[in-house]
Amino acid sequence: MKPIILCRKKWLVALGSGILGLVILYLACCPVTLETSATVRQLPIYCVQRDQPMISISFDAAWGNEDTQELIDILERYQVKATFFVVGDWVERYPESVKALHEAGHEIMNHSNTHAHYPQLSVDEIVADLQACNEKIEEITGECPTLVRLPYGDYDDKSIHAVRSIGMEPIQWDVDSLDWKEIPASEISQRVINKVQCGSIVLFHNAALHTPEALPTILETLIQDGYTFVPISQLLLQEEYTLDHEGRQCPVS
Repeated sequence: MKPIILCRKKWLVALGSGILGLVILYLACCPVTLETSATVRQLPIYCVQRDQPMISISFDAAWGNEDTQELIDILERYQVKATFFVVGDWVERYPESVKALHEAGHEIMNHSNTHAHYPQLSVDEIVADLQACNEKIEEITGECPTLVRLPYGDYDDKSIHAVRSIGMEPIQWDVDSLDWKEIPASEISQRVINKVQCGSIVLFHNAALHTPEALPTILETLIQDGYTFVPISQLLLQEEYTLDHEGRQCPVS
């Protein structure tokens, strides 16, 4: 009988060791799985789910100011209202341009106060930076911005949380004109025209070399294609919504 008992003991020990190994493996892997599934990356809004051919064009103003009035004139010619994201330092240097943009009916929104990399700042520093820019804009326009374009398009979860903690919404883009690379006007035009879709947000810069040359062709072509242009605040969904993995704002069905 002893050999049988010994065999059973060895079998039980082996079985116990196997179960223990599985438990250790589960405990090692399970928290990672749960943490991964529970972590949702914070995203800004890149575009909007729209059935109508409605889009927004936006301009970032951080440094130069050579073309701002020309852009105002072009937009007026095609009766298009745009959104201008301006840096607080830029507002201080060019208050008359901020006033001209506002009087022309364009949205003036926040592009930070000093164009710093927000992931390198604390939440308190980001909030202070945003509020400083808001105050400068409101002093000229009488309206406090509600939208933010993060400097360099650079963000992390902390940055997005900081923006939304003060009731503002971070806005990116799904169509980059690449005008900042000083590519030819024809390339800018084709790039934008080919990539635009319903609910798109297009990125331009107010001081890019060939943007004034490219803009009329873009506007004329898209208007002929049936697109209407609205400021970003009018493009965004006001009712309950979700953001998909690409940052598209989608209505809750």
